[in-house]
Amino acid sequence: MSTTINRTRPTAAVGFGVVAGLVVALVVLAFLWPIATSEPRDLPVGVVGAALPQGVELPVDATSYNTRADAVQAIKERKVSGAYILDQAAPEVLIAGAGLASGTAVIEKVGAQLTAAQGKTPAVTDVVPLASGDPTGTGLGAMGFPLVLGGIVGGVLVSSLVTGLRRRLLALGVYGVAAGLLAAVVTGPVLGIVAGSFWADAVVLGVAMLGTASAVVGLNALLGAAGTGVGAAITMLLANPISGGATPHQFITGPWGEIGQYFVPGASQSLFREVNYFPAASTLHEWLVLIAWILGGVTLSVAAHFRRSAPVDVPVGDREEASSIA
Repeated sequence: MSTTINRTRPTAAVGFGVVAGLVVALVVLAFLWPIATSEPRDLPVGVVGAALPQGVELPVDATSYNTRADAVQAIKERKVSGAYILDQAAPEVLIAGAGLASGTAVIEKVGAQLTAAQGKTPAVTDVVPLASGDPTGTGLGAMGFPLVLGGIVGGVLVSSLVTGLRRRLLALGVYGVAAGLLAAVVTGPVLGIVAGSFWADAVVLGVAMLGTASAVVGLNALLGAAGTGVGAAITMLLANPISGGATPHQFITGPWGEIGQYFVPGASQSLFREVNYFPAASTLHEWLVLIAWILGGVTLSVAAHFRRSAPVDVPVGDREEASSIA
């Protein structure tokens, strides 16, 4: 009776440990880098009345409006994140509580700076308040990670448990419907963190998770198990940190904030917020991004299927040799 002993050389063990440490460092860097390097800048705001002071560095990008009503409408359409009303006896700061808290804090701080020289304290008016079930916006702000994780898990399960192009596409469709409905039940009736239409939320959440799942399944079909890892890494380590779900995407350094809006996490979080609190806002960009990711994943699956199904031209000599061996 022989016994096989598997011994790992010390140098190999050290190498594995170093690689594992580097992977952890990469994950930590991916999540913390956007936060550590972000700074308030270029936040779109409206101004009614006097123009903002020249020569003063302010972290806002101002657009002038004729009336308070115009500024309010611009906030509801998400063209600006807030507004300053400076053409009346008592200055006023308009905010959208349903927007990102870090952006709202910057708007209020700048409003206080603008009126400090006059010895006045501006009134603060919330024109788009949060739902009563989520008064601080904590639940809404935490939606990003469940959407990302749900999409990855759905893609991994379909890739691992379902074979065949048609069956995988059917499984993806069923997953999108089921995931959207169940997630809408949790965010709406169960937790009450949103107050929008249940069916609209179900569609948005389903499409959001389907976008990630479709990409993961498509990459798996094209590259095998490595494709699953690539899809998960793109979503979790690249797209999620620059999604602008925690801070306005304008605050993220370089062009990464804008780039993040073309990935599923950025588009889906913006769309979910707009459907629930900013129904007047245009959502065309977000829908196009999510649909593009779904169709992109389906295209990869179809391409991989036909690549495997393509007939192989075997030379006559090889066929005769194989036949004689048989």
